[in-house]
Amino acid sequence: MKRIGVIGIVLKQDRETALAIQNLLSSFSDIIIGRMGVPDAESGISTISVIVKGTNEQISALSGRLGKLNEVYVKSAVTSFELVD
Repeated sequence: MKRIGVIGIVLKQDRETALAIQNLLSSFSDIIIGRMGVPDAESGISTISVIVKGTNEQISALSGRLGKLNEVYVKSAVTSFELVD
């Protein structure tokens, strides 16, 4: 069953890390409904909110791979609402 979820990402503003995140999100584009990024130049961090629709395994795989990147902090929340394909 597919579920709707949100993945919150916080990263220190670093071009290499941002590119790694971009590449990773692109490789999971089949489960991404939308995303929004907000840089905070004052504190030197950026936040990204990603809305996903996929199985628990797909969402966990994306969250896990994001969390393995240096200076990237990830939290995900998956709803209990099940989508019927």
